[in-house]
Amino acid sequence: MRAHEAGALHGDLGFSGPSWLRTPQDVNALVPQLWSKTVERTASGEMAVGGVNVRKIAEQHGTPAYVFDEADFRARCKAFKEAFGGAEVFYAGKAFIATAVVRILVEEGLSLDVCTGGELAVALRGGMPPERIGLHGNNKSVAELTRAVEAGVGRIIVDSFDEIDRLTAIAESTNTRPKVMVRVTVGVEAHTHEYIATAHEDQKFGFSLSGGAAAQAVDKILAEQKLELRGLHSHIGSQIFDTSGFEVSARRLLSLQAAIHEKHKIELPELDLGGGFGIAYTTQDTPAEPRDLATDLMRIVKQECAALQLSVPHLSIEPGRAIVGPAMFTLYEVGTVKDVDGIRTYVSVDGGMSDNIRTALYDAAYSATVAGRASAEPPILARVVGKHCEAGDIIVKDEFLPADVRAGDLLAVPGTGAYCRSMASNYNHVPRPPVVAVVDGESRVIVRRETEDDLLKLDVG
Repeated sequence: MRAHEAGALHGDLGFSGPSWLRTPQDVNALVPQLWSKTVERTASGEMAVGGVNVRKIAEQHGTPAYVFDEADFRARCKAFKEAFGGAEVFYAGKAFIATAVVRILVEEGLSLDVCTGGELAVALRGGMPPERIGLHGNNKSVAELTRAVEAGVGRIIVDSFDEIDRLTAIAESTNTRPKVMVRVTVGVEAHTHEYIATAHEDQKFGFSLSGGAAAQAVDKILAEQKLELRGLHSHIGSQIFDTSGFEVSARRLLSLQAAIHEKHKIELPELDLGGGFGIAYTTQDTPAEPRDLATDLMRIVKQECAALQLSVPHLSIEPGRAIVGPAMFTLYEVGTVKDVDGIRTYVSVDGGMSDNIRTALYDAAYSATVAGRASAEPPILARVVGKHCEAGDIIVKDEFLPADVRAGDLLAVPGTGAYCRSMASNYNHVPRPPVVAVVDGESRVIVRRETEDDLLKLDVG
């Protein structure tokens, strides 16, 4: 159902659950692919993560809270690092970044992409070597570019002719030669299993390949010799479950690479195919393993290079969601349960669109489970909603919960590591939840809960 701005009576009140959603045989069972690796049901029926019971987390840190499984996050970092071998893995910080996360990335040998001066500040504070940082963004300010150059950021992904001019001026004034990549809009948009190879260059990111802007950007950088051009970059979408779109993208990027070689007699040493690898939010999602992604992507690049008689460039990728998404869940407390005329049961929790805007913004699907106990009652179809003054304040549109779900229950929503805390807001003046890391039977706060005092400090009257 989509909320209607004129009110619920004008909306679609008919309900039939999505075709992929099946009535569970055991409403307490945890679907493994939806949860981080250390999540389990204890003998008493309560959920635990990293050896810590969710009731203990709620008692110590309150709800709502983002619960970060450190062991799972590290395992996913390792899986991508090992699968892609000689390629460079840049964690996409926009998915979720915090000082503690950056420190883990450093320890696990990953590099880091940032998109703003704020993300760059966290990256540097966390100890990420500047040469392992990449800076993205379609409208980087002079201040952001200057800071990146002065910090020694390893690559800046240029996104416009204006930016090339800005960065060139900074290079001249600082007597440096920043390393850059050109972001190419290759005309491929990939979402899950679908991609359309035409008519998707109408967007704010990158230089158009078909219109010739990408080639012109390369020509400009090479002619002026103020910036060190390292290679080409593309990003084709998000929640991608196969490599079909990447195959088209790689072919088009390498065709440009071949044209550059023919015109300028050089081979650019690097190629970045971006990220967007999907995760399982619900049972309908079937994400690929890192090793399978690596096998397919490397095969595609090697085949195209051989066909074009090019050397194989140093490959890099940018997983964010695929690493942090499954490593975190959000823990809520149920406040009210309301049956609406037999249409559906609404389960209201103490968070909502301020801590997870993705359902309202993207029509994203999530799962949920009663986490603080087991139930012997049969499953009922429910909708998990938040506390905000919006009819569209929905966290989980359709889920089977036990018929005795009630006020005071703890409810957990998996797969909230990516773009939930990063996109959180203070709508209705609700303070943002903390991020609580768990590992080896211990929990610690890595991002503290906001307070009303925090909000009032910004209100200078």
